[in-house]
Amino acid sequence: MKIIDKIALILIIIGAINWGLIALFNFDLVAAIFGEMTVLSRIVYGLVGLSGLWGIKLLFDDKD
Repeated sequence: MKIIDKIALILIIIGAINWGLIALFNFDLVAAIFGEMTVLSRIVYGLVGLSGLWGIKLLFDDKD
C-alpha cells in the first residue's frame, strides 16, 4: 500500500469516527478541536472528503 493510500485511509477513518460521534452524541470532534467552520476545520473536512474520493480508487485496485 502506497503512503498516499495509507494517509487517505487514516483520514477516512477520522471522518467515519467523527460522523459516528455526530450521530450518537451530537458531538462534532473536528469542530471541537479546530472551531466551527474555521479555516482549519474546513481544511480537515476538505481533506476527509478528498480522501473519501481517493478511497473509491482503493476499491478497484487490482491486487495480484
